[in-house]
This record gives sequence, structure tokens and C-alpha cells, in this order.
Amino acid sequence: MASQQETDQQVNDGFVVDTEDCEERELAYRERGTSRPITVVGNPVLHKECKDVTEFDDKLAALIDDMFASQRTAEGVGLAANQIGVDLKVFVYDCMDDEGVRHVGVVCNPVLEDLPAERRVLDESNEGCLSVPTAYAPLARPDHAVVRGQDAGGNPIKVRGTGYFARCLQHETDHLYGYLYIDRLSKRDRKDALRQMEEGTPRYETVPND
Repeated sequence: MASQQETDQQVNDGFVVDTEDCEERELAYRERGTSRPITVVGNPVLHKECKDVTEFDDKLAALIDDMFASQRTAEGVGLAANQIGVDLKVFVYDCMDDEGVRHVGVVCNPVLEDLPAERRVLDESNEGCLSVPTAYAPLARPDHAVVRGQDAGGNPIKVRGTGYFARCLQHETDHLYGYLYIDRLSKRDRKDALRQMEEGTPRYETVPND
């Protein structure tokens, strides 16, 4: 545990170094974890702000392991705790940026920094979500993101992303405040995304909504 935290706590200019030993770190997380089914739109845990992480203990470490295992099973690039039914502000990621560089890490209690106007360049790429399986829609998001939060040991961290990785950081932070990407779409596009979901078959186990 200590060596893992030491790796996660390496920083460069105040930002976590999340591009080193990605394969080994991700494998270690998920080999300890157990994959869980994914909650989908309509499940109440997805539609409210999650509780802050206050206990940085073995229980949290076990949850993070399960999240990495679940993320890999579902072939995702990011996963928030409420996507496996846990009401806590923590997300994990295993995501490539637009330059093909892999990023692997954990953020607890994330807060997105406001970007100055001159850096607010919008990217209108397609977006999808494990909790809205088989559906995709274009959604404009800034192509640069900085998230502040804590690591698995409670230490303050900052994570910076560009391009696709920036989208991932914003998407996962949204989850923990009760927002799905479809909530940011027009009514027409949201309806279309839900239709895609209804017509598709997810490739991973999901939690049925009662």
C-alpha cells in the first residue's frame, strides 16, 4: 500500500505523475479487486451528489481495487463510485490523451478548476457512458481540465488533462455531483441517446432499475 501511494504522490509542477508504470499499477489494482455490475441511468445513486470521502482507510482501498476491476470488465476509461452503487466521491481512470499517452490514477473529492476564458477551447467530440450503455452523442466540453482532490491516502493532488483525457476528468467529476453526460444534452439529443440505449445490448453486467 505504501509503495503504491508513493507512486501516486509523485508530482511535477504540482501535478500528479500518472503516466509512469501504468500497466503495473492498473494490474495491481484490479488483481486485488472484484468486478461489480454497473448502475445505469434511472438508478437514484446516479442522480444526486455523492458523499465526501472522509475515511482514507483499507475499506476505501478495497473499493478502489473493485473500481479498477469493474472498469476493465466494462472496457471503460473512467469509473465513478456511484456507477457501482457506492455513494462516495471517488473516481478512477485509465485513459489515453490525444497524444496517445496513458494516464492511470484515482481522485477522491474532485473539484474542477474554472478555466480562464482564453483557455476555454471547446471540443465537440462524441461522448458515451458506461451508465448509458450503447449510446453516444456529441457534447461540447473544454479541451483542457484541471481537477483538484485527494489521493487514496488523503493527500492533496492535482490532475491535468487535455483532449480526450480532459473529457474523461470532467465526465467522472460530473458523475459524483449527480450529473450524467446526457443531462448536458439538448432534449432532442438526450431522447436520442436514451433510444440508443434502449435498442442496444450492453457488453457488461448492469444493475436493473426496479
